[in-house]
Amino acid sequence: MRRTVFNEDHEAFRETLRAFIEAEVVPVYDEWLAAGQAPRDFYYKLADLGVFGIRVDEEYGGAGMDSYKFEAVVYEETARAGVTFGGSGVHVLLGLPYIKMLATDEQKKRYLPKFVTGEEMWAIAMTEPGTGSDLAGMKTTAKLSEDGTHYVLNGAKTFITGGVHADRVIVCARTSAASAEDRRHGISLFAVDTKSEGYSVGRKLDKLGLKTSDTAELAFVDVKVPAEDLLGEENKGFHYLGLNLASERWGIAFGAYAQAKAAVRFAKEYVKDRVVFGKPVAHFQNTKFELAACQAEVDAAEAVVDRALEALDAGELTPAEAASAKLFSTEVAHRVIDRCLQLHGGYGFMNEYPIARLYADNRVNRIYGGTSEIMKTIIAKDMGL
Repeated sequence: MRRTVFNEDHEAFRETLRAFIEAEVVPVYDEWLAAGQAPRDFYYKLADLGVFGIRVDEEYGGAGMDSYKFEAVVYEETARAGVTFGGSGVHVLLGLPYIKMLATDEQKKRYLPKFVTGEEMWAIAMTEPGTGSDLAGMKTTAKLSEDGTHYVLNGAKTFITGGVHADRVIVCARTSAASAEDRRHGISLFAVDTKSEGYSVGRKLDKLGLKTSDTAELAFVDVKVPAEDLLGEENKGFHYLGLNLASERWGIAFGAYAQAKAAVRFAKEYVKDRVVFGKPVAHFQNTKFELAACQAEVDAAEAVVDRALEALDAGELTPAEAASAKLFSTEVAHRVIDRCLQLHGGYGFMNEYPIARLYADNRVNRIYGGTSEIMKTIIAKDMGL
C-alpha cells in the first residue's frame, strides 16, 4: 500500500540522516555500548545536523517546522541501523513540548537557543522511588521562599532518561499538598539547572536494554530554583503532564513499530544467508510463514502509527487514541521481534547481532510512558467502561 505520511523534504532528511548514522554512529556504537552511554560531544553533532531545532521557531535558531514527522524519520533510521541516539530523544520529544507550551517569551529567549545548539540538554523528572505510574503520589517538594525570589527543592527521582548528561531537567514537585477532592492538585513544573548547589546525580542505572541511553537517579537537597524558572502556573503541573503524554506515547508507539520493521529486515537478511541442512533457512516453509505473519503485523502497526502521527500534527490526537496506538504497537513489536530472534537461532542470543539488542531495547516500551495495563485502563475509560 502506498504510504502518504512523508513528503520529499522528509525523504531528503532521511537520506542525510542515514549517511550520518553510517559515518558517525555505526563505527563507534560498540564503544557506546561498552561505556553505557553516548558521549556528550555526540549531541553537538546532532545539533549541527539540525535535529534539535526542527520544531523550534526560527527566531530562536530553529527551522520552525511544527511537525513530528522528522522525528518519525529518526525513529525509523536509527532502528534500521540497529542503533540509538543515547538519551537525546528525551531532549526533543519530551523536553521541547513543555518549553513551547509553558515558557514565557523571556524563558524561551533563555532556553531555546541553547536547546537548539545542544549547549543545554534537557530531561524530565517525573518518576520517584516507590511511585511508578502513580504520579499524584510524588513526594518531592518545592517551597516558595518568604521573599518570593526562589523555591527550595527537596526530594528524589529515579529512571530519569538523559539524567546523566542533562544540563536542565524539568522537575515535577509539590508546591502545595493534595486536596481531599483532588490528589493531583499541587504539582508544579520547574526548569532546574543541574549545576545548582544541592542537585546531584546518583547512580547511572544498569538496564536490561537501551544501553547507550544514560538513565539516572537524581537527588535534590535544598536546591534553590529561581522563581523565573517555574514553567506555567503553580499547582497545575499534573494537567500539563496530561497534555503532553499523548505525544510521548505516540513516540513510544512509533519507535516500537520502527523496531519491529527493522527486526523483519534483519531476520530476512539473515535467513537468506544462513545455510542449514544444505539449504538457506529462507527456503523452509516455516521461515516463510513466520516472516509473512510478522510482515502483516508490521503493516498493521505502520497504519496505526501513521494515522496517529497525522492526528498529532493536526493537534487532534487524544489521550485514549495515543494509549491505543502505544498498546497495539508495543505488543506487535514484542511478538515480531521475538519471532525474528527465533529465526536467528543461537546467533539471535548474541549481543553482536542487532536483533539481540532490539529484543532487549524493546522490552521497556510496554513499561515506560505508562504501562500496558495503564493504557488499557485509559482506553476502557474512554469506552465508558
